[in-house]
Amino acid sequence: MSKAGALDLASGLGGEIQKDEVLSAVEKYEKYHVCYGGEEEERKANYTDMVNKYYDLVTSFYEFGWGESFHFAPRWKGESLRESIKRHEHFLALQLGVKPGQKVLDVGCGIGGPLREIARFSSTSVTGLNINEYQITRGRELNRIAGVDKTCDFVKADFMKMPFYDNTFDAVYAIDATCHAPDALGCYKEIYRVLKPGQCFAAYEWCMTNAFDPKNQEHQKIKAEIEIGAGLPDIRLTTQCLEALKQAGFEVIWEKDLAVGSPLPWYLPLDTSHFSQSSFRVTALGRFITRNMVKALEFVGLAPKGSQRVQAFLEQAAEGLLDGGKERDLHTHVFPLGS
Repeated sequence: MSKAGALDLASGLGGEIQKDEVLSAVEKYEKYHVCYGGEEEERKANYTDMVNKYYDLVTSFYEFGWGESFHFAPRWKGESLRESIKRHEHFLALQLGVKPGQKVLDVGCGIGGPLREIARFSSTSVTGLNINEYQITRGRELNRIAGVDKTCDFVKADFMKMPFYDNTFDAVYAIDATCHAPDALGCYKEIYRVLKPGQCFAAYEWCMTNAFDPKNQEHQKIKAEIEIGAGLPDIRLTTQCLEALKQAGFEVIWEKDLAVGSPLPWYLPLDTSHFSQSSFRVTALGRFITRNMVKALEFVGLAPKGSQRVQAFLEQAAEGLLDGGKERDLHTHVFPLGS
């Protein structure tokens, strides 16, 4: 079960970072990004350090506010956020065509929410690949609680250099994860290598749409807000991701911008004009309460110094995501399926 209380949130803040070093880690993380004078090439050259720091700092916040699956989903009317996330994961499993007993790889698996859901839905054995020790430790605990620890596990490794033999997996998927890669082509090549011939790779990928204008300062501001709040070295265009898949050796069977035609938009939970009891913590009021709770926890010493700074850049990302999705159609989630 997800960490539900204030003390659970406080105990996880900083992940594997020593509590008295959290503020220093926040400052180092911030300096990678445009808002603090950082450069794209520096983020790409140091992506392992940047992404690792990011997930040490934010995982407890994600689990507290979002649950075990750290991703968005388009929604049907009358569907809760949690229901939409589960359906999103089931849809991915169905598109992959996985069968009971097959070996599946989750690339950039977080604490394993989708891994457990897909394993139970499809009766498959899922391996989660992750670079962050804190998330792996937390994921293994949740696997044990869910009863999938005998068939599902985690491997600590960089998805740019996977420690697997060629042709190992019957299916591979990535949910809002390969956007952390410094080089999409290199990442997709590794996925192609470990996937059995003729089998499928499916992904939900964070992208900028063709409406993005790199010369537009407001567009660049939105992009920078998303990058710092999501731990991204860059955000590629949808066309760049699709071309990289083809260059890696995949045939793109089907691709769709999931924001188009959705009854309710993926960014709805971030909209401050929207209220939901089932996902209260991500509403404007819920975020206000969490913000003040973190301030109090840091003041009394239960949360490490720097915790408020982490929440601040997560709020920055929420604003960028909402503005990019709602107001300008700059940012979206594309679903490519390749084999």
